[in-house]
Amino acid sequence: MDTRVYHRRVNVGGVDTFYREAGSPEAPVVLLPHGYPCSSYEFRNLMPRLADRWRLIAPDYPGFGYSSTPEDFDYSFDGYATWLNRFVETLSLDRFVIYLHDFGSPIGARLAIMRPERIVAQIIQNGDIPYEDALGPEYAEIDETWSLPDDQRRSAMGGAVTEDNFRTEFLNDLLPALTQLISPDLWHLHWSLTTARRKNAMAELLSDLKVNRSWFPSHRRYLAEHRPPTLIVWGPHDHYMPEKSARAYLRDLPDAELHLVKGGHWLLETNLDEVTMLVRSFLDRLTK
Repeated sequence: MDTRVYHRRVNVGGVDTFYREAGSPEAPVVLLPHGYPCSSYEFRNLMPRLADRWRLIAPDYPGFGYSSTPEDFDYSFDGYATWLNRFVETLSLDRFVIYLHDFGSPIGARLAIMRPERIVAQIIQNGDIPYEDALGPEYAEIDETWSLPDDQRRSAMGGAVTEDNFRTEFLNDLLPALTQLISPDLWHLHWSLTTARRKNAMAELLSDLKVNRSWFPSHRRYLAEHRPPTLIVWGPHDHYMPEKSARAYLRDLPDAELHLVKGGHWLLETNLDEVTMLVRSFLDRLTK
């Protein structure tokens, strides 16, 4: 069985798109939309560990990783979801499990709402949640920008796109004993790919968090009405998404399987073995 990760490119609606793929083309699909300020690189270690039984596909968003950064792209959560839907259709993915982490959660959830029948199940790992009262303290600083006019809010968000802030995002609220497991490659690599145009694109996306907040009820309705089989794997040491954020999902997904792992936002860097075991067990049960 070939479990190696292949690095591919495809044109998606005019966007030169880079993606990683592992596993047999005939295997059940797991779709892996990434978080911020990362790329498909975050799944590089998980993919070969599951590729013996599943086909894993992880694209880089426009403006991230090795995908292009078109000038006329809609760098909003809606825009990314529309692009992700085109990516899924381009690769003819009709049914898949979706892994929701960080900004991949609101983007992936929008994709699920477009056609719920495509979603076999969801794995939620420190994804941005649709519950205002369960957000972590770091969101308070973001909320302070919402009273600003759009151009000023965008400018403020642009000022947050720095290499030092990338480092802070990857270290987050992690326990000191685990910070040595977070490679500096994460922020150095992604910062090295951040051009002036990409800074503007990221500022647009961060600014769209205000609009995304008004979309929360749609996300909650989808969860409550469709209740896809769900595995929640969570690192509670997370300034944005602490333990209460994970538990909030149980309001609309009472049958979800919840596991708290001794880690933070980037569990695939610090707790890969444990996450792999939980994900594999969940996926195995789906196929029985």
